[in-house]
Formats: sequence, C-alpha cells, structure tokens
Amino acid sequence: MMTKTILHFLSGGKNAFSFLIFCAVLLVLPLVLSDFRLNLLGKFLSFAIVAIGIDLIWGYTGILSLGHGVFFSLGAYAMGMYLKLQSESLPDFMMWSGLTELPWFWKPFSHAWFALPMAVLAPVVLAVIIGIPTFTARIKGPYFAILTQALALVFSILFIGQQPYTGGTNGITNFQDVFGYSLSEPSTMRGLYIVTAIILMLVFLFAKWLVSTQMGRIFIAIRDGENRLRFLGYNTTLFKVAVFSLSACLAGLAGALYVPQVGIISPSMMGILPSVEMAIWVAVGGRGNLAGAVLGTLAVNFAKTYLSETFPDSWLYFQGALFVAVVLLFPQGIIGLLDRFRSGHGRAALRKKAPAPVARG
Repeated sequence: MMTKTILHFLSGGKNAFSFLIFCAVLLVLPLVLSDFRLNLLGKFLSFAIVAIGIDLIWGYTGILSLGHGVFFSLGAYAMGMYLKLQSESLPDFMMWSGLTELPWFWKPFSHAWFALPMAVLAPVVLAVIIGIPTFTARIKGPYFAILTQALALVFSILFIGQQPYTGGTNGITNFQDVFGYSLSEPSTMRGLYIVTAIILMLVFLFAKWLVSTQMGRIFIAIRDGENRLRFLGYNTTLFKVAVFSLSACLAGLAGALYVPQVGIISPSMMGILPSVEMAIWVAVGGRGNLAGAVLGTLAVNFAKTYLSETFPDSWLYFQGALFVAVVLLFPQGIIGLLDRFRSGHGRAALRKKAPAPVARG
C-alpha cells in the first residue's frame, strides 16, 4: 500500500516533478560545492528531518511542541557516545572529573547495534512517557507548548549538571572516525552528506504516504475538530501519542546524522531557544505542507549563515526582521506565498484568455 501510494505520487504532476528535481540537485551538489559548504548543507538536511516531524505533529495534528531539541539531542548523544568510545576507552572529560572506569550505562554504547537503535528508541520512549499522561489529561494548546518548553529547560540543566557523565556545558566532542572511516577525510564527509540526503528523501516520502492514509486524515481531524472526532468514537489520545512519538523518532534520527557531520553535541541544543527555532523553520516554510517544512528549514538556516557572515555584528537584527516579515506579510509561510502567487498568475492568465463580451445593440 505504501509503495503504491509513493509510486502514485512520483508519477503525479508538478509536485512530483519538483520533488525529483530537488532530489537530483541534492545528489549533484557534492560535485560543485566546497567541502565546507557541503558539510554545512548536510547539517541543514538533518535539521529538515526534524522539521518534517514537527510539521506532522503541529501542521497536520495541531499540537505545538517547543521541546523537540530534547529528542534531537538524545539521538545525538547516543551517536556521540558511540563515536567517542571508538577512539577512547575512557572519554577525556571523565578522566578530568576523576573517573577511572567507564560508567555501566556507557558500556553498551561501544556497540553500533545498541547505540544506533537507541538514537531513535530513547526519544520515542520519552515521548510515550510524556504523551500518555499529558494527552489523557487533555492538555493541549499553549499549555502543552509550555510543558514541552519546561522539558527542554529541565533536560538542559540536567545534562549540564552531570559533568562527569555528559561532558557538561562542553558536551561530547573530538570524534575521530565513524564505522572505521576517518572524519577528517573529505570523502567521509561527502558520504555522510549523501546518506543524510537519501534518508531525508525517504523520510519525506514516508511522511507523504502517512498523511495520505486514514491515520493521516485522523491527524487532520484532530487538528480541526478533536471533540467531534472523540464523539464519533475515536480514541484521540492514542493517535496523539503515536504522532508525538513518531515526531520524536524523526528528531532522534536527525540528531544521530547531525553529530558526525558537526563533530560535537552539547546541552545547548537541548535548550528552549533551539526548540523554538525548530518550530520557526516550519512556520516560515508553511505549516501543514511537508515541502514547506523542508524549504523553510533550508531558507532560515541559509539566511542565518549568510547574515552572520555578512553582518557579524548585527545579523540577529536582520534575522528577527525576517521572522517578523514572515508573520506579517505571509503568515501561511513561503509555500502559502508561492501558492498565492501561482493562483494570482493563473487568474490573470484566465482573464487574458477569456473572450471579450459581445456587444448587444
């Protein structure tokens, strides 16, 4: 069923053509971009995976989460712990803190078969633990957003305070290789970029299929009228926990792809600010549109990079003005603006083709 839906999408009209062009561009870019720019784009593509997850829960289901930095960081820490143990039997920050033996909960992360699944399972378990009591109590709207913000604050403080086990504010860094390939080699970084790009494509197709199924329609129904759906006999709590867990899973996956490309993970990514910024990516691109989530992520991060390089002392003002402009001028995001432009263009073309009225004499 999923394969059939995806093939139907790929054989469709303009949207499918745009997707295929986008995929082709991503796969060709390693031939033209410098190693630095390619590595930067690889980081942005991992962010786009987070944005797709946030769009599923916020754009399609109507649940605003401002704590996805926690799920992203849990996946990143799982991968970071594995990479660290490939080069050091006892991490340097543990020795500085006086530890002489690897803690028991670190030991399994020396194996890829444990660390990689944990990168997605840990965020999912946390999402289920939070989601069941929260959604059962029917906490939603700004109250749920505040709760997830509190989650981000608690976890960032917790990880900072556990210096001997997490590296504290410095986090985990100084990775040497991944699966036997040196991270200092440009070919390894290009390989990581290709893997990230392919996973982003697969995640996009999966999300596209999901929102076309009955479950996807239920997500939209929860967003538009949860009480009516509950009256019809649906257990909306289960569906909300499911989409929250899926969103957390995608964030953890993105975190695992982010770490080897950036070379560090610290509690700063768990804080409130990164989580809010992740929601902004989706808002700028256009909520309720998966392509908008990806486009918004790339646009905001490229703008952030360009402005910080061009205006190092005042780029934050430009970034703030950009967000204000989005809210005031096109609240439906970039995709909404493009749709409005296309529809206006289409109406103009129809008016041009319409025959002149016949004069009645």
